[in-house]
Amino acid sequence: MYSLNCQVTTSTCDSQGRLKLYSALQMMQDCSEMWIDSQPGIKSYFEREHMAQLLASRQVEILRVPCYKEQLTVTTSVYGMKPMYGFRNTFIYDSQGNPCYRTWSTGAFVDRDSGRLKAVGAAAISSMLIEPQLEMNYRDRRIVLPKSDGLVCAPVTVLRADIDYNRHVNNANYVRMAMELLPEDFVVKDMRVEYRVAARLGDVLVPTVYESENGFIVGLSLESRGQSALIEFTR
Repeated sequence: MYSLNCQVTTSTCDSQGRLKLYSALQMMQDCSEMWIDSQPGIKSYFEREHMAQLLASRQVEILRVPCYKEQLTVTTSVYGMKPMYGFRNTFIYDSQGNPCYRTWSTGAFVDRDSGRLKAVGAAAISSMLIEPQLEMNYRDRRIVLPKSDGLVCAPVTVLRADIDYNRHVNNANYVRMAMELLPEDFVVKDMRVEYRVAARLGDVLVPTVYESENGFIVGLSLESRGQSALIEFTR
């Protein structure tokens, strides 16, 4: 298990002095990305094979939203590995060791040049540290849209600030865009994200908001390329 110490600072807070979900996702991503330094064998394998791991899905359970100046610990561990996909838990704990966020995610292994799925060899998989799967309410990673029509909203153009070092929209930025379309008083208790087609600089994302039984689903679609991401917010 890899851990990272963080603090809720001014730039990570909302107007109420509470940690933004967007910022919590960034903390999770930072911890997951730095985790590979604790696995020198798999790190060198990915460099040698010119591979990368891209987030394919994530589920987040929000137990308590931390406040300004709170000290937090982010932990991440891999609990499953297949040739094309890896599965991990990433939790955020408060200073008392109580979980604030519990998450699980799927990572897809791809070729850095083509962006296509690429299998990890058996020897590399066997070198991985596989740890126990942590307790949380695991839901399906696939998000099914309601049959009813959604509300189509104003298009969003992908800006330079949205792009990460993989040269596509950073996973947390999809959530940030989608949350702008939720009612201001909507309190998110659970979130699922399914990433389908990576959006790149200059792309135009068309948001569609669907109301579900317990919340909202926001689809961010690319013209002629289908859904880029689906984000489900549960109250």
